[in-house]
Amino acid sequence: MDKERDILILGIESSCDDTSASVIKNGFLLSNIIAGQKVHEAYGGVVPELASRAHQQNIIPVVDQAIKQAVVKPEDITAIAFTRGPGLLGSLLVGTSFAKGFSLATGAPMIEINHLQAHVLAHFIQEYDQPYDPPKFPFLCLLVSGGNSQIILVKDYLDMEVIGQTIDDAAGEAFDKCAKVMGLPYPGGPFVDKLAKEGNPDAFKFSKPRIPNFDYSFSGLKTSFLYALRDQLKENENFIEERKADLCASLQKTIIDILLDKLIKAAKETGIREITVAGGVSANSGLRNALIETAAKRHWKMHIPKFAFTTDNAAMIAMTGHYKYLKGEFIGMDAVPFARMDIRV
Repeated sequence: MDKERDILILGIESSCDDTSASVIKNGFLLSNIIAGQKVHEAYGGVVPELASRAHQQNIIPVVDQAIKQAVVKPEDITAIAFTRGPGLLGSLLVGTSFAKGFSLATGAPMIEINHLQAHVLAHFIQEYDQPYDPPKFPFLCLLVSGGNSQIILVKDYLDMEVIGQTIDDAAGEAFDKCAKVMGLPYPGGPFVDKLAKEGNPDAFKFSKPRIPNFDYSFSGLKTSFLYALRDQLKENENFIEERKADLCASLQKTIIDILLDKLIKAAKETGIREITVAGGVSANSGLRNALIETAAKRHWKMHIPKFAFTTDNAAMIAMTGHYKYLKGEFIGMDAVPFARMDIRV
């Protein structure tokens, strides 16, 4: 390969309900386009079949916009990186099929990307004229989203080990399902975060699990929250509306406490003070503030991503693709997506 040639990576993300495309040149971000799907709001959660149909409608205009914004041509692309998994199989099929078609049309080789690994490497996205202070290896990453709650030991760009993870529900799922019970729109996490700022975080006490090692559990919290509402509604049918801010604040505080307890334990036992957070729930202002306060108290070097790189986005896919390109890790036309993937894959 010509070492003097610019490395232009086109990233494709379609693991759930966001269609995204991004172009990264020599490690620097040129474009990052994201198209959401409002169709799921009426159902209180992502409907897989509707998601895959929306991806089919969105992917061509999203990629076209990303390439135009980057001021490059399709034939200039060095390689195309696509999310192979984990995620919704129908959604992943759309992105995988597009990557194959693009590769056949342009000759650009394909690079498979693990969605979870990409969330971690979002911290290495560089933007022109923006400060750049990435974490140093080894570091711990708290990956929290609607589908995942993990503590990851990151030894190098492509060398990661999950040392703790949820044994049932994820933190984002707990936010969304408890929000749904309170009648809040989907996705509920941002609405809980907003209302929590107006409430008392110590107004209610909810169950905290006792799980060994660095693993998480949020199913007990959801049950505790549901029972608390049920008991209070027997006494006052307007309880939720009258105490919604306090409920949100208390729920959010409980989830954050659960997350931080295990992260603190992991940092102590590994001796690592370089700490990062990633995933959709890392956009939560309560979690961000708690992490900053904990970092100051425990002398951690804390890395929190920009809001644009917390939710599903193709910039993190292209960034991961950049590092895999440098190692010559390509995949052929026989690639198929996987609903489940280990972070090491």
